[in-house]
Amino acid sequence: MQEKILTNKKHGMLVLVLDVLLLLAAIPGCVVGGILGEKGMMFGWVLFVISLAVLCIGWLPLCGLRILKPQEALVVTLFGKYVGTLKGDGFYCVNPFSGSVNPAATTKLKQSGDVGSNEAHTPKGTSLQFQINGSVPTTNNKISLKIMTLNNNRQKINDCLGNPVEIGIAVMWRVVDTAKAVFNVDNYKEYLSLQCDTALRNVVRVYPYDVAPGVDTTGDGLADDGSLRGSSDVVASRIKEEIQERVREAGIEVIEARITYLAYAPEIAAVMLQRQQASAIIDARKMIVDGAVGMVKMALDKLNEDEIVHLDDERKAAMVSNLLVVLCGNKDAQPVINNGSIY
Repeated sequence: MQEKILTNKKHGMLVLVLDVLLLLAAIPGCVVGGILGEKGMMFGWVLFVISLAVLCIGWLPLCGLRILKPQEALVVTLFGKYVGTLKGDGFYCVNPFSGSVNPAATTKLKQSGDVGSNEAHTPKGTSLQFQINGSVPTTNNKISLKIMTLNNNRQKINDCLGNPVEIGIAVMWRVVDTAKAVFNVDNYKEYLSLQCDTALRNVVRVYPYDVAPGVDTTGDGLADDGSLRGSSDVVASRIKEEIQERVREAGIEVIEARITYLAYAPEIAAVMLQRQQASAIIDARKMIVDGAVGMVKMALDKLNEDEIVHLDDERKAAMVSNLLVVLCGNKDAQPVINNGSIY
């Protein structure tokens, strides 16, 4: 289905003025025609019939008037056949028997500019919100061409190591082909939301939450340092490309995708926190030991260089032991004065 832009229908104001003038002229035409007809003039009856017909059907052109705001479009059909699309702000006039189509008009996504006040929240795990208020909603078949932000609900997905993580994304998108959006899929808003969920799962399953050894996230057969937490921009870019590939046939352009929430699932969050704390303690201790060994070596070299004292191997070992205890301990050292020999 190819989109056809109707560019010769922007005559709404002209049709409105002419039709109103014609209806206003038909009223005195009926009166004058009736008077002349009563006098036996055939012209009077003809004028009366024409004026009456104008009053009866003259309002039909008004049914074909359409007003569009900036960044709005209207898909026009005539007896089930696609006629074309009205795009751009203006006052249009189309066939009064034509209609407009927008299967997603009453669909409410959790996104900017599309969530009404009288909406019902759907169960956790779904992204769609439909308006359920017990009455027939007012349908607006205009299609918005503005950039909208879809904020999908958080999903629980297993990463490549099998750890459950919760992740949420925000997708910036817009409709670029109204014919594909209306006729190629049943509901382009629902289609987009479901494809976002599917693409998110496919990409997250490739990455670990944190950097893990022996994991290939790029598909080149070599281990790399990719992770959900450390490579958020790369992950978001892959999610965007995956979604765009899936929604191209729906006439939708995905502008950007961003991760809005990322955390371990509650059932393993405490354990993973302990693991991160242990890893941090090990790294800190390693840094302290490396620094302490360097300081001890520097102290021994300085003593030998300045010839302050000459130490044999046993005395050096004792001094190294004392310095390491002082530098690596997590409490303040208590000084001990030795006034004798160590032998």
